[in-house]
Amino acid sequence: MKITKTTIKNMKGLTLAGLLLMSTSCAKYLDVVPDGVPTIEHAFSNKLEAEKFLHKCYSYTFSRAHQGAAVANIMFTGGDEMWTYRGNDNYDLDSPWKIALGEQNVSRPFVNFWDGDKHGSNFWQAIRECNIFLENIKDENKVPDLKLEDRERWIGEVEFLKAYFHFCLLRMYGPIPIMDVAIPIGSSPEEMRVKRQPVDDVVNYISNLLDVASTKLPDGITNMTTEAGRVSKTAVLMLKTKLWVMAASPLFNGNPDYNNFKDKEGVQLFNPTYDQSKWEKAVQAGLAAIETAQNGNHSLYKFNNVGYKLSDSTIYQMNTRGVVTEKWNPELIWGITNHNENNIGDIQNANLAGQIDTRITNTVDWTSYLSVTMRMAELFYSDKGVPINEDTGYDYAGRYDLKAATQADRFNIVPGHRTAKLNFNRENRFYGSVAFDGAKWFMANSPGNTDEQSVLYVQGKYGQKGGKVRDSYYNVTGYWAKKLVNWRFQQIGIQTGNKFTTEKYPRPEMRLADLYLLYAEACNETDNRAEAIKYLDLIRERAGLKGVVESWTNYSNNPQKPNSKEGLRSIIMQERGIELAFEGHRIWDLRRWKTAQQLQNQPIRGWNYNGSTEADYYRVRVLHNMTFNAPRDYFWPIRESNLLTNPNLIQNPGW
Repeated sequence: MKITKTTIKNMKGLTLAGLLLMSTSCAKYLDVVPDGVPTIEHAFSNKLEAEKFLHKCYSYTFSRAHQGAAVANIMFTGGDEMWTYRGNDNYDLDSPWKIALGEQNVSRPFVNFWDGDKHGSNFWQAIRECNIFLENIKDENKVPDLKLEDRERWIGEVEFLKAYFHFCLLRMYGPIPIMDVAIPIGSSPEEMRVKRQPVDDVVNYISNLLDVASTKLPDGITNMTTEAGRVSKTAVLMLKTKLWVMAASPLFNGNPDYNNFKDKEGVQLFNPTYDQSKWEKAVQAGLAAIETAQNGNHSLYKFNNVGYKLSDSTIYQMNTRGVVTEKWNPELIWGITNHNENNIGDIQNANLAGQIDTRITNTVDWTSYLSVTMRMAELFYSDKGVPINEDTGYDYAGRYDLKAATQADRFNIVPGHRTAKLNFNRENRFYGSVAFDGAKWFMANSPGNTDEQSVLYVQGKYGQKGGKVRDSYYNVTGYWAKKLVNWRFQQIGIQTGNKFTTEKYPRPEMRLADLYLLYAEACNETDNRAEAIKYLDLIRERAGLKGVVESWTNYSNNPQKPNSKEGLRSIIMQERGIELAFEGHRIWDLRRWKTAQQLQNQPIRGWNYNGSTEADYYRVRVLHNMTFNAPRDYFWPIRESNLLTNPNLIQNPGW
């Protein structure tokens, strides 16, 4: 299928302000055009220069803020998964956290991917650069030394990126303009004053563009030396799956909140009628993506414990940790690499529980910046594989009471240590994803290459090496995201002070378990529960859990839950929250499901980080009462100055 170019007059595009910025964006190519010659002609004069432009198109990705610290990212503190402290050294960096605090605004929005501001990249500029690349690379008179097969593959990659940027903007802003071609410099202001397009039109445009891109790409990446970080056909089809699952979800599919959301000419921007066929398209896309993933040699990651003597529970936990931090593992469908060593170090340090290695006496700085909320700690299943409030054998009412760890708990908690019952008898993904006061923390430098040790563990109370010891960089909930710290991260040397070594890893923008969960969700919504459970069980098996039906039948106070669409939907939602915790998915899931108005209107809770004794520390403390104004907060505001420069543009409802 061929994507046709629209005329400039009818083209769906940007605000005047954004387009004027883009019309001068050739100046931004100085880093891809050598010798200070800022010309598009030079950028496509040979393969080497054109490849630099290709890399430029890849440089805009949603998981990375355009400027500022790596931890100042919407995927971390923009929702209800993580929290941080309010201090003079971090508050100005935390645009995402200000959204979670309820401080979003229209005058200068936080995490602004429309204009490229407040820890957001300019995705319209990214789309323009993709269009310039495509217009030039499709001209076979340019880049004469580029082989035909490379030319086709590059075109497919950038068509994917163009679709990806549109997808991200759709997810954030709802109905958006469509930028199919780059508006030429010198176009009239009227040609630039374009409109937002109906959601269904945008979805269909992205889906069609992905279909075109998929024909030009290999099923998977085979040469990690030269191709790591590039996209494959599997990535293209997975994005198509994500697109249709999102389009079929309550926020976008027949949402009555937006019945009156129309442009200035009365065009309906949301289809007010629910469309079941969107779920069917999601199933078709998901099945095609899974088949292509198999052809591309993707599989669920499993930890290789060669050289280590580990318990089964630790191996299951390392499955959870390694799928994120083991670079270029077979589950990774698209890994984001356009960060530097310091940025990924920031993320790892920010989630480390201070000085976890008791063999080293110095306290390591710059740790514990991010804190996992108690809601997330409670989200993980019991060790029977069901929610803790459903487990017939779990003391849910007494989960905040204290209990001493025994030798049987030694792989998860230091024997003899007293901690909350909430931290006992949980599934291995809990212990692989989350750490807490008294939690064991297996690392590559564990003594004797075994988990039979009590050297690496968290000391989380006030004044301890993992607790609050200063007025900055301290955990405010008592839970750390162990999952985001590479097991090869090492704090080194009594004599070397606060230094550490770490191994950089690509952030998993797409991985196979997410694809399985998306497909399972679509199958359930089309009444194929057996197929949905099949893929849920593959993920649960990797986590060391029994299947959905067996677990709910034997251990849940709601044993029939998997047998209905509504019940299995709830299970799938919780599975996504657990399996993909802290990877940047939950903030979007809660929006597309329209559950943010419930879950983000509840308190953010944690243990009392100012407590130095058991009695003081293990008291539940409310850190913030979140407010989510529905339907307003489901979409980002467009900066109000854009509405003044382009009278054809309208604001999102509520803003």
